[in-house]
Amino acid sequence: MINEYGADLDRNGYAPSIIARTETRCFLCSCSVEKLDRHEIFHGAYRQKSKRLGIWVPLCHNRCHLGGAHKNAQIDLSLKKIAQEAAMNAYGLTIEGFINLFGKNYL
Repeated sequence: MINEYGADLDRNGYAPSIIARTETRCFLCSCSVEKLDRHEIFHGAYRQKSKRLGIWVPLCHNRCHLGGAHKNAQIDLSLKKIAQEAAMNAYGLTIEGFINLFGKNYL
């Protein structure tokens, strides 16, 4: 399957991450020993768009995913800012275009 921007999607509907340089290390702490989870940065109603557009990062399961991105508002906001910049660059979006896709400007 291919998304609207021509990227191949894996069997779970994920495009390659446009943010993470590698999918084998945690984006936040660089750990490669613990199980990694795919963290869709824009979740809820925007989860499927995040998957299809590659707006996700690998996070180590306990420390950075469950104990970080899901419990720490500062980490969540930082990831959203990084993701918005990456999406705008990767897909040629303006701030208005980004808001149309994800409902809010995080920059």
